[in-house]
Amino acid sequence: MAKTLRAVDLEPLERLEQKVKLLVAMIGRLRTDQARLAEENLKLTRELEQLRNKLAETDGQSAEFAALKEERELVRTRVAEMLAELEALKL
Repeated sequence: MAKTLRAVDLEPLERLEQKVKLLVAMIGRLRTDQARLAEENLKLTRELEQLRNKLAETDGQSAEFAALKEERELVRTRVAEMLAELEALKL
């Protein structure tokens, strides 16, 4: 009878021990996942910053391109005017 009583008394402790072991394992997995996700987040943050820098650079190049295009049109207009003046002189 003493052995049966003792076995019954230990059963809740064994269940508790099993639950604690499962919880410890789960915490280990969660920490591993958190570390992996933090690393991935850092990588994505760096990638985002690089893309923002490229976008800013592209915007700058786009503005420069527009300015050069406008300048080209001005030169074209002036050359056309000079050619018209030369034709008017009939040299």
